[in-house]
Amino acid sequence: MEIRMAWGKLNPVYQDALQLRKDVFIEEQGIDPKDELDGTDEDKMHYVGYIDDEPVTTARIDMLAGNRVKIQRVATAEDQRKHGYAAELIKQIIHDAKRSDVAHVELDAQLTAMDFYKELGFEPVGDPFEEAGIQHQTVRYSGE
Repeated sequence: MEIRMAWGKLNPVYQDALQLRKDVFIEEQGIDPKDELDGTDEDKMHYVGYIDDEPVTTARIDMLAGNRVKIQRVATAEDQRKHGYAAELIKQIIHDAKRSDVAHVELDAQLTAMDFYKELGFEPVGDPFEEAGIQHQTVRYSGE
């Protein structure tokens, strides 16, 4: 898989990320477009994984205070799941964060995906909560 990344919205990587997010979060999961398209994409780094030049998985990152990175909007095309693409993408994000001496990598995982994130080295922090009508849990990367 080829992984591309770009800041902000004025690039083809963002357009591919946006389409994947619309397909997964708005169409498939029924999330309100106002919740998914939160108006903050301009200030984020967007990652997209490509197979044969076709976008298959995406995530965005937000740099937080305290030298932390928050992974957001992890999505994989429905017909491309169970191939390890999202795991590879997240591992690349973690690698990039470590190279930049980031103190913590975290994300708000949908509860249905908790096992996936635990396998990647994330551990739950705090209590579950609801976001956009879906139960989530904050997880922090604890692997090496």
